[in-house]
Amino acid sequence: MEHSSPETRIAFFHGDEIRRIIHDNEWWFVVEDIVLALIASSDVKQYIKKMRDRDPELEKGWVQFVRTLDVQTKGGLQKMNCANTEGIFRIIQSIPSPKAEPFKRWLAKVGYERVQEIEDPELGTKRTRALYKAKGYPDPWIEKRMRGIAIREELTDEWNQRGVKEAREYAILTSEISKAAFGLTPSEYKNVKGLKRENLRDHMNDLELIFSMLGEAATTEIARGKDAQGFQENKIAAVDGGSVAGNARKELEKKSGKKVVSREKFGGTIGAGQGGDLLQGG
Repeated sequence: MEHSSPETRIAFFHGDEIRRIIHDNEWWFVVEDIVLALIASSDVKQYIKKMRDRDPELEKGWVQFVRTLDVQTKGGLQKMNCANTEGIFRIIQSIPSPKAEPFKRWLAKVGYERVQEIEDPELGTKRTRALYKAKGYPDPWIEKRMRGIAIREELTDEWNQRGVKEAREYAILTSEISKAAFGLTPSEYKNVKGLKRENLRDHMNDLELIFSMLGEAATTEIARGKDAQGFQENKIAAVDGGSVAGNARKELEKKSGKKVVSREKFGGTIGAGQGGDLLQGG
């Protein structure tokens, strides 16, 4: 069912914000957001115009796969050019960018989610759970990972309601929680584990997941308790929330004699703590 004022959802590709809405029972993406995620341009509208000019076939089919839809912006609902997954794939063909191929893979994952998953979020949860199961992750780990996803979503929703809107701000706040909780930024943490494009949390063991959840859950509660508004106040709450997890981690390390942060890439059939190379610092 199409709504007159569809809800705008945000997805992220390599930290870039991609707005999308449900239209005709499928995701439609803001074309300008897609282009900006693939190229560096100070005038995205002009880039799109030139792109259409140099690709006659794209220009010819533009009205067939691009529609003007209402999208929620900071200034309220605005009409913006949007395309569904198939349309975005066609547009990408006209953009020379090294990000094109990884973006296609990303789009294949997020573009075919159906409106049923919005109306019944449990469907999406079941699919995610089944995916981890198929990759060989043990059930106890999957339960923690799913709970962590829910806690993360609750936190980002809270940030959004409190005036944090930019992808860069989300990344900074996440980094502050991680630094306070583990003594490492997410990028530093990935380097410790030898990860590149992989999702960091998909390679965390049980304790790493637990302290990640604690840091983000604590941040949510502190932001609510202090009624933090805007980026700077939420940054303070992020440091405080991460410190709750950091202090708990240090206490556990003191009592157990083992470090929580592990070099081990937890994944699938590899069990947490089985032959892991534990860090001796931070």
